[in-house]
Amino acid sequence: SSSLTEAKEFVKRLRRQTDLCNMVKTVRALLNNNSTVTVLRSGLHAIFNEKSLDVTKDFFHEKFRNPKKRQKNVQLKCLKNLISSLASSTDIRDLLSSLSSDLQTFVIKPSKSKEAFKEQASDFMLKWNLLLSNVGKILTINRTDSFG
Repeated sequence: SSSLTEAKEFVKRLRRQTDLCNMVKTVRALLNNNSTVTVLRSGLHAIFNEKSLDVTKDFFHEKFRNPKKRQKNVQLKCLKNLISSLASSTDIRDLLSSLSSDLQTFVIKPSKSKEAFKEQASDFMLKWNLLLSNVGKILTINRTDSFG
């Protein structure tokens, strides 16, 4: 039974790795197209300028009204940094390095214990997924040209 469990975990990791590789190939192809990157950046900037993400911001602040647990909107900072790193000739490795640096600064270093890290990492992932889902939804509805 332990071999079966290990095999299942191995298959999950392999699928995740394959999904990541396919995603990187897709993103790399998009990053090599200057007009697509320009349109995407303008769509993303428009989302921030139009304050389309206000509902998402409210969710982040609502949960952390307690001053001890107040969290600066790390996910929005990471997204803005990622967008500012996005240029017509950006390599996927540069974007991943930028995001990795932000994670190190905002999630990993502030953790004082293993439990605190797990809580912060879990919270970050939940909110990051929510933020990206909302960005994708807004781009789909209001800025279809941003998908190239």
